[in-house]
This record gives sequence, C-alpha cells and structure tokens, in this order.
Amino acid sequence: MENPMTSCGCFECIIAIVPEANGIMIVQRGHTEMTPIGMKFSTLAGSVGGGLVAPGFMGIGRNFITSKKFLSGDGGIKRIVWMTKNLKEGLKEDFEKRAADEGVPDLLDKIADEDIAEDSEKLLEFLSGVGHPALEMDPML
Repeated sequence: MENPMTSCGCFECIIAIVPEANGIMIVQRGHTEMTPIGMKFSTLAGSVGGGLVAPGFMGIGRNFITSKKFLSGDGGIKRIVWMTKNLKEGLKEDFEKRAADEGVPDLLDKIADEDIAEDSEKLLEFLSGVGHPALEMDPML
C-alpha cells in the first residue's frame, strides 16, 4: 500500500487504509454512501484514477480480493476491516475458501459493512468486539 499500482479509472473497487483500525476498507463502484474514512467512492476515485498514485489508496478488480497475491506484503485478507455489504455477499463463497486457507474461516463475519459502521469510531468498536485479526498485526504505518 506504500507503492500502489496506477489505475486508469476502470477499477471495480478502491482499497484505502483505515489507520486507526490497522487495516483496509474496500468500496465498490456504485456505492454512494459514506465510508469509514469520511469519503464516498466518487471522491476516492478522483484520488486514484487517471494514473494517479496515492499511497494508502489503490484501485482494483473484485477478483483480486480473493487472490493469494492480494496485499501479500501487507498481511493479505486479514487486513480487510470494512467492505460494502454488496461486495461481501458477492464474494462470499470464494472469500470464505480463501479465509479458511489463511486460518481464519470466520473472517467475513469479523469484517464490518455499511450496516455496522460508517465511521471509524463505530468500526473500531465492532472490530474490538469480534476480535478482528488486524488489531493484533504489526502496524501498517
């Protein structure tokens, strides 16, 4: 996440670091609500589209999330602390397989969505309550 790849603007999702949660959030195109970092997808897209490089932000495709290479240098899927509900539901089967491979079969239940938290304070409360692994990992920043 320190040296993200460039994106032209055709990405399906945007990843952003949530520093206070020691993890990342993922929001997909079409989501119009606020995210825990205080930005909507449209604002985030303006920060990473058009070949811009913004450390802590990255445009990706949906299928990358369940790849073994997903943020492999930063802790992989265990860093995901928030995802839109639509994305969680759409990736559920493949995500659960990937999480089981990583030794955290219940990870999807520990990831917040817009129904659980739209700000970092509520997000941290939720993550602490469920014992999310990102809270125990080495700091991202």
